[in-house]
Amino acid sequence: MPSAVQTDPASSWTGLDTSAFCFEAPHSPDTILFESAQGVRLTDAAGGEYLDGLSGIFVTCFGYGSRPIADAVTEQLHRLPFNPPLHGTSRGAVELATQLVQLAPAPLSLAKLVNGGSESVEAALRLARLYHRERGEPGRYKVLSCYHGYHGATFGSLAMTGRPDTTRFGPGLTGAVRVWTPHSLARLSGLRPEEAGPQALALIERTIEAEDPTAIAALVVEPVVHLLGMAVPPPGFLPGLRRLCDRYGILLVFDEIVTGFGRTGQAFAADTFRAVPDLLCVGKGISGGYAPLAAVLISERVAPVLATGAASYAFAPSHTYAANPISAAAGLAALGLYRELDVPARVTRLSGHFTALLESTLRGRGVLRSAGLLYGITLTAGPPAAGDGEGAGGGLGQAVARACLRRGLIIRGEDDWVVLAPAYVSTEADLEQIAALLGAALDEVLGGGR
Repeated sequence: MPSAVQTDPASSWTGLDTSAFCFEAPHSPDTILFESAQGVRLTDAAGGEYLDGLSGIFVTCFGYGSRPIADAVTEQLHRLPFNPPLHGTSRGAVELATQLVQLAPAPLSLAKLVNGGSESVEAALRLARLYHRERGEPGRYKVLSCYHGYHGATFGSLAMTGRPDTTRFGPGLTGAVRVWTPHSLARLSGLRPEEAGPQALALIERTIEAEDPTAIAALVVEPVVHLLGMAVPPPGFLPGLRRLCDRYGILLVFDEIVTGFGRTGQAFAADTFRAVPDLLCVGKGISGGYAPLAAVLISERVAPVLATGAASYAFAPSHTYAANPISAAAGLAALGLYRELDVPARVTRLSGHFTALLESTLRGRGVLRSAGLLYGITLTAGPPAAGDGEGAGGGLGQAVARACLRRGLIIRGEDDWVVLAPAYVSTEADLEQIAALLGAALDEVLGGGR
């Protein structure tokens, strides 16, 4: 067991005036001022080192300091940093769209490049409503999404996000309707998720009928639900959703911002779980974190509503930085690394090793779920750590994540769960250190286990 790598993030801020900066999350003594990074490790302004067990936040799958991506972005920056979007595009953007479609499962055949995951979901919602309008059903405006799902931070994507803390911004997109996932039902009923899968499908169908199928445009779902501690769908659930949507003429939208680009061991979770949506939202790892980039992959069924000529498609209005040349260069370089590293095979190999490490680390203190290099652990309640201030139940995830951070390991924890997502370039030694540091944090918060 490694000794704790004690860090003091607060010391990084000495002498820096933060009064003009609006933080992405509430500033606290744990907030880190990052200075540099290489591989899977970051360094703060005080010299403290952190092992990144979360790939930034499911983004830096090729690690920090990746020369192929950095060089591609630098070259593009000198050659063409921006193009007038009302008058044309860049060669790289066109090539990236082609390669993304080649990577995606059929019948996804068109790629709309955007700047981030929220924008990708927004574009999918707009396209779903447009699809039905152009087909003579303008009354289809409602969108189903799941309780506990997360789909972004803009008004439309927030409306799809099934968390009560989003209501503080007031009403969002009209027509948002919630449904239950198998894991949510399992928590309520005491069933296993596998047993709750058919019940969830039946309840979703009842909701469709109660809301009027002719009023529903789309169903948006994360294949693996992040904010339930990476709830992996039970067998048959996602194919069941595909059949339900086909039965009622509803477009199926997968939010694969977290799961896409090899994270689950195949190119997309749509491949892993054998269900292909009509619209697939992808982001985060698509550029390896080297530039803002996301996309909506569009099926052959939906694409014709965007046709403006014999062989062209237009999605307007759009955003100024959509299909930006620098972002496209980062995406093309990341796709090159994806192929060079044979990411699916690499993820399968590394996940086999890491899963065994985590199972031996838990020792009865949590339930492990995984899909490729995507991991969630629902923690078993135990005694609070001395001086931590967190009791059993809702604060366990935060307590374990803070205990990891004190040891120099970055993971995410909320409620009763923690999640991990190591980079694709992690070594087996890196994974062993992640597991050891997590084990030490679990010892602190939950005791030694059995």
